[in-house]
Amino acid sequence: MFGWQDLGPDRAEPAHGSFRDSPEARRMLDVREVYAEPAALESPRGRQIMARLPGVRVTEVDSHWRIPSLHGNDGNIGRWVRIKTETLVLGVKRTLATRPNGRSADWIAPGPSNGCAMACAYCYVPRRKGFANPITLFTNIEAIVAHIRRHIRAQGPKPEPNQCDPSAWVYDIGENGDCSVDALVSDNTADLVAAFRTLPTAKASFATKFVNPDLLALDPQGRTRVRFSVMPPDDARLLDIRTSPVPDRIAAAADFLDAGYEVHFNLSPVVLRPGWQRDWAGLLDHLDDVLPARVKEQAAAEVIMLTHNQSLHEVNLGWHPRAEELLWQPTVQETKRSQNGALNVRYDHEIKAQSLSRLRQLIAEHAPWLRIRYAF
Repeated sequence: MFGWQDLGPDRAEPAHGSFRDSPEARRMLDVREVYAEPAALESPRGRQIMARLPGVRVTEVDSHWRIPSLHGNDGNIGRWVRIKTETLVLGVKRTLATRPNGRSADWIAPGPSNGCAMACAYCYVPRRKGFANPITLFTNIEAIVAHIRRHIRAQGPKPEPNQCDPSAWVYDIGENGDCSVDALVSDNTADLVAAFRTLPTAKASFATKFVNPDLLALDPQGRTRVRFSVMPPDDARLLDIRTSPVPDRIAAAADFLDAGYEVHFNLSPVVLRPGWQRDWAGLLDHLDDVLPARVKEQAAAEVIMLTHNQSLHEVNLGWHPRAEELLWQPTVQETKRSQNGALNVRYDHEIKAQSLSRLRQLIAEHAPWLRIRYAF
């Protein structure tokens, strides 16, 4: 199975100055097949995407949500990673809604994508999609940006500080995908960063596990927050399939700050297993050792304990059973219904509270500069 770490330490300079044209990017996303709604193909963004994919086979579909050969085919489990690498879906996002959050962000904006070319074993997005979860890109980006602009203007200035931000309304633009990976094949991320650059009362925010140097050229001017997700490297090698190595994500923080982003960290997910406290202490020491003062001065963190799901557990058993040895722990987990109505499993309430308390202590001891915005 191919992972980002298989690229080795020597990375060639990307052709024409663009990382997404490089051999490394094509190893992550090498599209061989596109499923597309006709309206998506006919849109300006759809035509732009397809122009970068000459000769790729296209199958028209009625709905990006209902593709039986992908989502309804249990034979795809064994091809979980290959489908993510070689398949792209283009659709039109018909329901444009911004909903309140209050944890990581004030608002969850309508995202420009759903699904991902990476294959994190705990990802919640596949729970609704069945047996395959490649990137679905939404080509009506103009409508998405216009909706977000209207919503921001309707809010007016932020009346008081909160855990999301002291002065700006924060909009999560990547809830169901990874904007850094989307940028390998689409300008949707660039369009959103450009839009927020002109919106002084708001910030965009997205979490990522992929270091895409092309994002350094987008000139966010402080209006986009990048949250690099990190965990102990041993956990990441098992669970964060096809992502950038954790040390690379941490090392990128200063470059992104210098390029005009606000840079935060997601300590996520926290997976409880023998030795977890030792390994998280080691990760925090690494953060403290390598991050320059300018990153530490503006950094903050979200702490997110593992949430899992029965149907995802069953899918994972078909392509990555070793991950389930860590993720599926019925003796310490309980069932809980999430905000969106899904029935998930999380750590027992008392175990979770004790673990969060211990992690807070570790942060205070090993990285006291790292402010915790929220823990969940």
